[in-house]
Amino acid sequence: MILKPDAMAHSKPHLASAEQQETLGFAPTLSDNWHSEAIELLGEKVSESRALRVAMDACMKCGACTDKCHYFLGTDDPNNMPVARQDLMRSVYQRHYTFTGKYLPWLVGAKELDEDMLDRWYTYFHQCSQCRRCSVYCPVGIDTSEVSMAGRDILASIGMGQKYVNQIIGKVNSKGNNLGLPGPALADTLLGLEEDVLEETGLPVRFPLDDSSAELLLVAPSADFFAEPHVDGLIGYAKVLHQAGISWTLSTHASEAANFGLFVGSEPHTKTMASRIRDAALQLGVKRLVFGECGHAWRVAQNFLPDWVDLDFLDAAYPRPQHIAEVTHELWKTGRIQFDPSKNAERTVTFHDSCNVARATTLGNTRNGHFTVPRDLLKASCDNFVEMSRATTHQSTFCCGGGGGLLTDELLELRIKGATPRMNALAQVVKEHQVTHMVAMCAICKSQFSTVFPEFDLSFDAVLSLHQVLGDALVMGSVR
Repeated sequence: MILKPDAMAHSKPHLASAEQQETLGFAPTLSDNWHSEAIELLGEKVSESRALRVAMDACMKCGACTDKCHYFLGTDDPNNMPVARQDLMRSVYQRHYTFTGKYLPWLVGAKELDEDMLDRWYTYFHQCSQCRRCSVYCPVGIDTSEVSMAGRDILASIGMGQKYVNQIIGKVNSKGNNLGLPGPALADTLLGLEEDVLEETGLPVRFPLDDSSAELLLVAPSADFFAEPHVDGLIGYAKVLHQAGISWTLSTHASEAANFGLFVGSEPHTKTMASRIRDAALQLGVKRLVFGECGHAWRVAQNFLPDWVDLDFLDAAYPRPQHIAEVTHELWKTGRIQFDPSKNAERTVTFHDSCNVARATTLGNTRNGHFTVPRDLLKASCDNFVEMSRATTHQSTFCCGGGGGLLTDELLELRIKGATPRMNALAQVVKEHQVTHMVAMCAICKSQFSTVFPEFDLSFDAVLSLHQVLGDALVMGSVR
């Protein structure tokens, strides 16, 4: 590999407007005191976060993380080595908060947060998708996503927020979903899906909205309501719940599983967006909370939501949020639903472990449930299932290249390069096993792959939602 210093220095997302910043409670633009404000925030964040303190103090520069980042592998830019990205913040922290950095900065590589460093922060903290692959290989557990999230929060707080993420947070706050889709439009969309499924199956499969008699609240990513291949996943959810006889509903108030507060690194915004889901559940009187196929929504649901909001209203049998895949897995294991794999006979599928499901949580209350649950379901519903290389799956999975709030057009070059490690692994399994489809259970992964596939010569059909494959193989209409 030939390193290309600053090869991606030109790649950065558009800045949020002053109005977008103020709407979210951030400084509209950089003030004359931006430097002191940023340094103060940096000190506060490190003092409040054990993970960030580890990142600032424990790095041994051993190199274990060097070639683990998909953006580094795709761009050859050494600034995208996890250790180098951490050093953008670590060097400033040392300059202001350590004795050696204050008085002998040259000895430890301490640096000042000048305008050039500020620009590098904005550039390279937005070339981290927070996938956490580097943390799997770090001998002391440093998680670069903690650094990039903290850096983004400092940047937004002093007046340098990211347009794409800020826009989406604003839409969720005002409309309840990333698309800014109003309630009547959502209701019309769901009615159309009911008609489509009735025509396909002859069965009255409902897509209920704001049903206060429901047992279960399903919170799906808003892409599931309208876009391919996402909508086929939502159809699969509905088919499974219909066949199992489970009463469920969607919510106008919380019609979005995604939580972009995580992408700006803002805990207050992440909490606010998570709280609206609890509010919707209480308003509807449901006893179960289930999340659809969205990676970072699942990370928030499992790793943060139970600590931030009171979930004591949930049924004792289901005291925590569930993933739709574990609901389906439980129904299949207990015989309440069945699959006919012959219905997927034309497909040979492989599975992409989405980062926030593979590395953040477990499914099904089993040690390796986040790996076994989707694979069990795919093997039950499709006879032709093959794995990509183990070095690129399970906990070692590569990011799709579009996560972490980077799924925006001005970052398309970065997204394509960041997808290269996953595409190389996919190309190998396509060649060896004539794979026709890759399955993923994350809305961002599906959107990213649908965009970047044409950039790679794979002789390959498409990416599918997990629940599209399951819904297509589901045996429907029999006695439950």
